[in-house]
Amino acid sequence: MARERTVLVTGGTGTLGRHVVRGLLDAGQRVRVLSRRPRRAKDDGAQEWATGDLLSGDGIAEAVDGAEVIVHCATGRKDVQALRHLLAACQHTGGNPHLVYVSIVGIDRVRFFYYDAKLACERAVERSGLPWTVLRATQFHDLVERLTTSQFRLPVSLTLSGARFQPVDAGEVAERLVTLALGEPAGRAEDMGGPLVHTSRELASMTLRAYGRRRRVVGLRLPGKAVRALRAGGNLVPDRAVGTLTYAEHLERVAGERGVRKG
Repeated sequence: MARERTVLVTGGTGTLGRHVVRGLLDAGQRVRVLSRRPRRAKDDGAQEWATGDLLSGDGIAEAVDGAEVIVHCATGRKDVQALRHLLAACQHTGGNPHLVYVSIVGIDRVRFFYYDAKLACERAVERSGLPWTVLRATQFHDLVERLTTSQFRLPVSLTLSGARFQPVDAGEVAERLVTLALGEPAGRAEDMGGPLVHTSRELASMTLRAYGRRRRVVGLRLPGKAVRALRAGGNLVPDRAVGTLTYAEHLERVAGERGVRKG
């Protein structure tokens, strides 16, 4: 077992972060969760809690103080600003934590505003002067699922014609992040992709069936460099298909948890 460290997890209540927190606790680490919201009264977990706002910088210095490792899972509309405040807090406290940053496969090939921000964050991490590790992963199962379920009020299900995706389980990405966080700084770690590549149409059809919904799947052929890059597979890493849980298995699990009846 790795020696006990204090590990700060930003975004520790999110889709990925909660898996990372659980994995670190299971590994015997002292875990501190950074959240904008105070700890819920009924939360009796073993993790410490730090309330802070990455966008304003309030409370961040206190959150990072004493942390030997920071796993930065928080993401949102202003990622670069949030990371800037996190790095400034590390400098303010004089700490030298191992910074582990989770990013997205293909952000240097598929160019649009969110991916550009993630790429800028990667470069900021590399230039930070801190020991660092960056892991790029493909889209999570949960996100791919929401692309279809968010359209349930529409009479059809819209997809991106010609695009393919390689969805990966967030829990498996979290396991990899925990291993990286407790190891030596690795720089750019090997990318992590899901086990199978599907077209967007296939993914939408699978999701509709799992939820017992009948919709016509309509492919949109949109213009633009980012869309062309997606059609060219810029978001895929077939040589790094190291995830094991398939999207179909994810849907079976979700259907079981939610009691969804297939029609």
